[in-house]
Amino acid sequence: MKLIAATRKSALALWQTQDVCNQLTALDQNLSITLNELQTQGDLILNKPLNEIGGKALFMKELEIAMLNGEADFAVHSLKDVPYQLPEGFALAAFCKREDARDAFVSNKYKNLDTLPQGASVGTSSLRRKAQLLHYRPDLNIISLRGNVQTRLKKLDQSGYDAIILAAAGLIRLGLKERITEYLDPKICLPAVGQGVVVVEVLEKNTETFQLINNINHHDSQQCILAERAFNEKLEGGCHVPVAAHATMHHQKLTLTGLVACSRGKHILKVIQTGVDPIALGHAVAQSLIDQGATELLRSDHAHTRKINLFNQT
Repeated sequence: MKLIAATRKSALALWQTQDVCNQLTALDQNLSITLNELQTQGDLILNKPLNEIGGKALFMKELEIAMLNGEADFAVHSLKDVPYQLPEGFALAAFCKREDARDAFVSNKYKNLDTLPQGASVGTSSLRRKAQLLHYRPDLNIISLRGNVQTRLKKLDQSGYDAIILAAAGLIRLGLKERITEYLDPKICLPAVGQGVVVVEVLEKNTETFQLINNINHHDSQQCILAERAFNEKLEGGCHVPVAAHATMHHQKLTLTGLVACSRGKHILKVIQTGVDPIALGHAVAQSLIDQGATELLRSDHAHTRKINLFNQT
């Protein structure tokens, strides 16, 4: 059997896609997989934050088009780049085992977040990270930073950043674990929905491909992710608003922490609950935050951010 995998061209995307291919071919040695390497709009537009140019789905569109055109049988993504609502006709066939979900503090000058001087410059493109960092350290100067892992590290090494924040999972997978100065405590910076998980997307109608790829699905990671994504869906969250969630499983019981914030970090709402059904748990945590005013907080923050963006464009 021969399959084609659609992937972005970045080193991390290629590593993730090759890892999925290795898992699949280990199960069926008669399986042959070739890569269709593509550039997405999310890779090309680096001078603006994602929330201004259409969101994280910009990392997926070209790969999905390749599947629709018969130029690929499946696509591999970082789950944190996958919107909670997929385009019609697509499905997630496998959730791979989760890597470390935490955010990583990376600096050439300072050993951790607490040792940064007043007014230090920290690079991140994430509203979620920005909100939580400013809540913990209101004095920090948060500067937008986009690009792949290597690009961001290069900007840290050559530019005026005191530190940057990256997903620990990406650094670990690329063999760059030594660049991590500190793993941020989730109590300070709760991870993004799906952070650390790689997923495989297919066309729903391709049931044979779906069933084949589902063989590498990691059950516990999937259950945690279903809770996180149900939480995100209930809140209608995305890259336009600071939303975070992280679930863990212990003895078949899930614990989910959910968070919403304003991008300036002044207001943060957080809830922790346990349960067995991931969807019900995700919805319950979201509803608890909604009852505390999360919807109004997110709406007012989105309106404020949009007003700033419009002002900057004039």
